[in-house]
Amino acid sequence: MRKSIVAIVGRPNVGKSTIFNRLVGERISIVEDIPGVTRDRIYSQAEWLTTTFNVIDTGGIEVGDEPLLVQMREQAEVAINEADVIIFMVNGREGITAADEEVAKLLFKSNKPVVLAVNKVDNPEMRDQIYEFYSLGFGEPFPISGTHGLGLGDMLDEVVKHFPELEQTEDDDLTIHFSLIGRPNVGKSSLVNALLNQERVIVSDIAGTTRDAVDTPFTKDGRDYVIIDTAGMRKRGKIYETTEKYSILRALKAIERSDVVLTLIDAETGIIEQDKKIAGYAHEAGKAVVIVVNKWDTVEKSEKAMKEFEDQIRAHFQFLDYAPIVFLSAKTKKRIHTLLPQVLEASENHAKRVETNVLNDVIMDALAMNPTPTVKGQRLKILYATQVSVKPPSFVVFVNDPELMHFSYERFLENRIREAFGFEGTPIKIFARRRK
Repeated sequence: MRKSIVAIVGRPNVGKSTIFNRLVGERISIVEDIPGVTRDRIYSQAEWLTTTFNVIDTGGIEVGDEPLLVQMREQAEVAINEADVIIFMVNGREGITAADEEVAKLLFKSNKPVVLAVNKVDNPEMRDQIYEFYSLGFGEPFPISGTHGLGLGDMLDEVVKHFPELEQTEDDDLTIHFSLIGRPNVGKSSLVNALLNQERVIVSDIAGTTRDAVDTPFTKDGRDYVIIDTAGMRKRGKIYETTEKYSILRALKAIERSDVVLTLIDAETGIIEQDKKIAGYAHEAGKAVVIVVNKWDTVEKSEKAMKEFEDQIRAHFQFLDYAPIVFLSAKTKKRIHTLLPQVLEASENHAKRVETNVLNDVIMDALAMNPTPTVKGQRLKILYATQVSVKPPSFVVFVNDPELMHFSYERFLENRIREAFGFEGTPIKIFARRRK
């Protein structure tokens, strides 16, 4: 189930980045009191009460023909198109400006729900200044202060009211959804065509040919799949076309809807830092992962070539030590038959449940093999464990004091659980809880 998307839009220097940082709980956007500092669209996740959603910060919309202003406007328009709800931010100290009215015209055309936020209302005496903003035509203005964090709760209550109902489709439990992620020109579209054995998506040597995620259902050996192709994710600052700048959010949306994520690496160019960052999105989302080394036909073969490349992957992707590695060539279709079995196994492990009594037998055996550590004179006591959810498999271990659970011992327990039950291809999560 995908998360709703909120775009923060407004002219420059009304405090969008400050509010963005407040919502996501991190200092991600650069905050400067200079118009136009945020030129790219920046995105992250936020949570309000029990609802998690994606937030997009945008460069300010300004009128003008200068190339930078045109780009900023285009970026904001893409964000508006992606969003389910828009926070239209204005500056309460300055009143309505001509630029605010231009932004309002743009938002009216979008036909999207708009929540009007009047920022920089830092004290109750300033609230009388918000009423003029009714004339913008978006209903009740919400006075907020990004500097002091005032009024954000009321604003977010209104934002969440407009979220669409995001229902799971009927085939979610039976159909395996998997997406392909990777930097541009790594061969994602070619792999889609190879798996489907037909030309279903455009294939080009020009990086960034695929603009949007494309869902394609198919059946193989009696199993139903949906393959989600995505635009390649480029490193920030290395992207020049506006449409390519926003491919990452589309890829993140594809990841959210996936059971399994195929992380593609180009065998010809080798591993680069951006590959690790891209794979990290899938890992952080708790999805099953298969690492796919494409263009294996371009590598000069030796007896040790595959083992050496695999060792490189394991060294660079230590956080994906659970992910199987598949070597293939989408172009020649060599070893293409080895991919779907790994996708199927990873998907099944991602949804695997373990019986509580069998799990506790494994935990007790692990304790006998490696007793719990003593921290400051106190020994960690593990009472029992149970699996609480799937996708990814998540376990709660009830203990005398969660503070005594060192990450190294948690890692030890994870390794024992993997040895006993497999779980290849999927992350697993372990949570220490105090027994009440």
